[in-house]
Amino acid sequence: MNTSTLIQKVWNFCHTLKDDGVGYGDYLEQLTYLLFLKMAHEYTQEPYNRQTHVPKSCDWASLRKKTGEPLEAHYLTILQRLGHEPGMLGAIFFKAQNKIQDPAKLSRLVQMIDAESWVGMDADTKGDLYEGLLQKNAEDTKSGAGQYFTPRAVIQAMVECVRPEPMKTVADPACGTGGFFLGVHQWLTRPGQTLNKKQAAFLKDKTFHGNEIVASTRRLCLMNLFLHNVGDMVEEPLVQRADALISEPSQHFDYVLANPPFGKKSSMTFTNEEGEEDRDALTYERQDFWTTTSNKQLNFLQHIVSMLKVTGKAAVVLPDNVLFEGGAGEKIRRKWLETCDVHTILRLPTGIFYAQGVKANVVFFDAAPKDGRTHTKGVWFYDLRTNKHFTLKTRTLGVSDLQDFVTCYHPESRHQRTETERFKHYPVADLLARDKASLDVFWLKDDSLNNLADLPPPDVLQQEIIDHLEAALVAFRDVAAALPCSAGV
Repeated sequence: MNTSTLIQKVWNFCHTLKDDGVGYGDYLEQLTYLLFLKMAHEYTQEPYNRQTHVPKSCDWASLRKKTGEPLEAHYLTILQRLGHEPGMLGAIFFKAQNKIQDPAKLSRLVQMIDAESWVGMDADTKGDLYEGLLQKNAEDTKSGAGQYFTPRAVIQAMVECVRPEPMKTVADPACGTGGFFLGVHQWLTRPGQTLNKKQAAFLKDKTFHGNEIVASTRRLCLMNLFLHNVGDMVEEPLVQRADALISEPSQHFDYVLANPPFGKKSSMTFTNEEGEEDRDALTYERQDFWTTTSNKQLNFLQHIVSMLKVTGKAAVVLPDNVLFEGGAGEKIRRKWLETCDVHTILRLPTGIFYAQGVKANVVFFDAAPKDGRTHTKGVWFYDLRTNKHFTLKTRTLGVSDLQDFVTCYHPESRHQRTETERFKHYPVADLLARDKASLDVFWLKDDSLNNLADLPPPDVLQQEIIDHLEAALVAFRDVAAALPCSAGV
């Protein structure tokens, strides 16, 4: 079967299951379990002859020969048993559940996967298929999976600016489904880039280090990487299922590329004496943090700074409020500008994230020695938001839309830059003198405010109005959450 036929077959089966109420996310999980089992089986055969630690009673051979209710029962047993295994195996099957209730359709899915040789298949084919399903899952707004999916055009531009080098480590403390890791992998294996044996081994097993606290998302991330030939079936997984903010990093990295969660408040859910669920603000008492706050976004920024080697570089997607918020936000910004070289901020347009109401930026900064000097000399801002209109369906953000920014960034030598209409430089003294040391800088005029005849198309305008209203609601919720509760009368 050729590549396009296989991809179409997998997609068609996804639509078949969707008629039974099995969404993209559930289908992805079942595909992950079965694909991993089949690939483990293939690795035990010639010419690999590898030990995969899959118990014989739970291997692919024990599954594929069953049909009907015995298949369903055995599949459930496999999911429960393998979730307790160590290493990558246990990570993939952690708290796994069967979401395909029709044994006949489960049997068809097993047969479809059994008919192909997956280990020998080109990594791009397997990876593109899985990435396509991840994107479809992100587009399903009801699933909430969009919060773990960063637009691939944004990732590609960030990686192209940072230009990671072989034999260097890359970290993401909230890695979702692994988009930044795969962006770096694609960069390091691009046409014309040849890796020697040592570099290729380092890329596979030692380059990437991540955290993803949501078990199901971590599972998708590990499988996404594995299908791109990153990570090993029997070793400890590259992505930890732990809250990255809990403690100081035990390892420091050459690069951090990340899009931390947009939610502003860190919180824990607990049950009170009456059996009612309540939420309590969560703060992280860390000696290496500049200030203590329950604002999750500000905590992630402080954590990312602490993750970098002295020569480390970071590119991070951050919401607007991180650039202008007062209180802890101002204190953190001033320390950030002092202790790091915060050199470039890309103002992203609205309408590009699956989470609505998001106004965000990409901030590029380098670590610096702790010598008491202010290391940021000035910040370059690129405005891709003003007079730019995008939606997720009819006017999606593409790689070409970010090409001018990459050109202005001048990755070959960022100290040789030239101002343009959308690219401006501000000395750090001017930024520190602004109210609250705000980095929310813009200078272009919105054309639609002066020329009503030049409004964007109705669908784009509609989406922009929704985004603005969603952003306002988020801001109102944050204000309400910060207000003290009044005592009952």
